[in-house]
Amino acid sequence: MKKILITGCHGQMGKALNVFYEGDKNVCLVNTDVGELNITDQEEVMQKIGEISPDIIINCAAHTQVDACETDQERAYQINAVGPYYLSLAANAVGAVIVHISSDYVFDGTKEGSYVEGDKYNPQSVYGKTKLEGEELVRKTADRYFVVRTEWLYGEGKNFLNTMLELSEKNESVRVVDDQFGAPTSAEEVTKVIDLLCHSDKYGTYHATCEGVCTWAGFTKKIFELCGKKTKVIPVTTEEYGAAAKRPANSILENRLLEENFGYRMADWEDALKKYLRDRKLIIE
Repeated sequence: MKKILITGCHGQMGKALNVFYEGDKNVCLVNTDVGELNITDQEEVMQKIGEISPDIIINCAAHTQVDACETDQERAYQINAVGPYYLSLAANAVGAVIVHISSDYVFDGTKEGSYVEGDKYNPQSVYGKTKLEGEELVRKTADRYFVVRTEWLYGEGKNFLNTMLELSEKNESVRVVDDQFGAPTSAEEVTKVIDLLCHSDKYGTYHATCEGVCTWAGFTKKIFELCGKKTKVIPVTTEEYGAAAKRPANSILENRLLEENFGYRMADWEDALKKYLRDRKLIIE
C-alpha cells in the first residue's frame, strides 16, 4: 500500500485527489492543511513527515491569490517557495517522491505558440516569481520529484468558473477579459496525470493542461451556454479590466513530455468542462 501525504487538502487539487483515490485499497491518504502541517515551519515539516513517513508527498498548498501576492510578498514567498523547499528536504529524509503543483505564470506570456517544458522563464508577477522559486528549489533539492505545471484550474471551491456562475445569478451582464489565451483545466484531469506520473520513475517537470485554447470571455460564454444562463458576456481588454498583477497574455502550455514519455493525451477543455458540470448536475441537456 502506498502512503500519500497531501498538503493543502482543502484546496481544489487536494479535494480532487481525495475523490480520485476514494475507495482505492492500494492507497492510504494522509490529508493535511495549514492546521495540521505548516509547510513554512522547517522543524514541524521534518518532524511530522518523519513520523508519517509517506511514500509520496503531493504539495497542493499555495498562495494562489494573484493580486494579493503583490502586497503580501513575504507570505507568498514563504508558502510558494520556502514551503516546497522544506517539503523536498523532508521527502529526501524519508525516501519519498515529491509532486509539486506549479503554474503557467512562470512564463511572461509573450511567446507566439505554446510553451513547452524547458522554455525560458520570465515571471511578471510576485505570484509567478514565487512559484518559479518554488519549482527551482524542488528541482535543486529533491532526489525524486515531479513538478506539474497547470493553468486556469477549476474544481471544488473558489475559482473562475464558480465565480462566473455566481455572478450570472445576480447580473444581466459580466465584463470578462478577452485578450488572454489558455486552456481551462479541471482538477480531475490533473489528478489523472499525477497518478500516472506517480506510477513511474520518469521524474522531471511536466505540463498538464486540457487540450484546446480559448479566452476567459470564451470560457465564460461556454459555461453560460452549457448551464442555460442568459447573462451577457461583455469582452474587455486586460488593460480595461485593470487587475493589480500582470497576467500572461499567452498561457498556452503544451503537454509535450506527457505525450513523449507516456503517449498520454489530456481531455479537450470543452469535454472536461461538460463532465464537471454534468457531475454537479449544472448542465442543461
